[in-house]
Amino acid sequence: MTSLSPILKQATPVVVDHALGSWIYGTDGREYLDFTTGIGVTSTGHCHPKVVAAAREQVGKIIHAQYTTVMHKPLLELTEKLGDVLPIGLDSVFYANSGSEAVEAAIRLARMATGRPNIVVFQGGFHGRTVAAASLTTAGTKFSAGYSPLMAGVHMSAFPYAYRYGWDEATAVEFALQELDYLLKTRTAPNDTAAFLIEPALGDGGYLPTPPAFMEGLRERADLHGIKLIFDEVQAGVGRTGKFWGHQYSTATPDIIITAKGIASGFPISAIAASTGTMSKAWPGSQGGTYGGNAVSAAAGVATLGVVEEEGLVENSRVRGLQLQAGLKAIQSRFPVIGNVRGLGLMQGIEFTTPEGTPDAATAAAVQQATTDQDLLTLTCGPEGNVVRLIPALIVTESEIEAGLQRFEAAVGAVVGAVPATAGV
Repeated sequence: MTSLSPILKQATPVVVDHALGSWIYGTDGREYLDFTTGIGVTSTGHCHPKVVAAAREQVGKIIHAQYTTVMHKPLLELTEKLGDVLPIGLDSVFYANSGSEAVEAAIRLARMATGRPNIVVFQGGFHGRTVAAASLTTAGTKFSAGYSPLMAGVHMSAFPYAYRYGWDEATAVEFALQELDYLLKTRTAPNDTAAFLIEPALGDGGYLPTPPAFMEGLRERADLHGIKLIFDEVQAGVGRTGKFWGHQYSTATPDIIITAKGIASGFPISAIAASTGTMSKAWPGSQGGTYGGNAVSAAAGVATLGVVEEEGLVENSRVRGLQLQAGLKAIQSRFPVIGNVRGLGLMQGIEFTTPEGTPDAATAAAVQQATTDQDLLTLTCGPEGNVVRLIPALIVTESEIEAGLQRFEAAVGAVVGAVPATAGV
């Protein structure tokens, strides 16, 4: 009997029957509060009626209209809607299918626009699993091991991970910027460096917000040396952090931005945006793809951006994110095994540590499994595997956040052997 690859491991045993909003209904008859959202993809919740209607209507018109052969209306509408939210000056868009493809398109563009070979990435970043994207990824060796030789021209610099270093944020930022300056003096000369590539909040690297001062330091150095600054907003974008783009917590702006995941509520589509001046420096034939900018995905994207705006989901992400983080910090105060709680908006990470302060992956994994027993779906992340991440849909309600906190606390208590009186649903 044919089966899925044995390397594909499910984070939960759930088999979905159907889903709606923040809830997944399993074939086992149980109702699960979904704080995974397809790894930050179902931004407007599962099967939002406006997204469903838009996709259904488009399927009846045309499913695949290859956009370098014939243009279709949904892609024109999506481009117009993106123009309303893209950083000022980024007025040219290229579409692909996945985050990895968009990452590769972004670095290809940066190299062509600058005529320089090297890319600087930052420790803990995740940018995908295809060859170039895996070469840029430093969130864990599992994403690139056994795949050598990788793409040349990639150099890694320090990320200001204050909790790991045991420093305050300002000290971590100063250190990381000094390390970057040293890298530019010792490994990749500025006039050989095409781009800095960074996530405004690390995803697989541990749900770490990138300090605004660090992003602003990158912008200063990019301007000084003529280096392109690329923000990978695949996971942090489209309202996930409580602002439309994760980088908007700083004053730094990108030369190239990458988006995917939440932009179409689960339909596969990704994009990069740059100024027309930068985009026009791409070589002929360097951009394309059979399925890029698919008509049904584009229609879903138009509907998604409409829902995000009409329902005030960016603000809801901010408010519900504050509620979620406050609740998690309260749980942290009752369970010393939680070493750190951090995040922006509805992108929150809980780092588990031993009494000695070292990473505790075993407890994190056990808690993640125990949340399923509490009918709450969660995931882990981080190079050490010791971070549980919570990624509710942007439509999540106050009561659903409260229910999620109660279920999470019950799971932690079940693992460490002490259930506070406040736990339970």
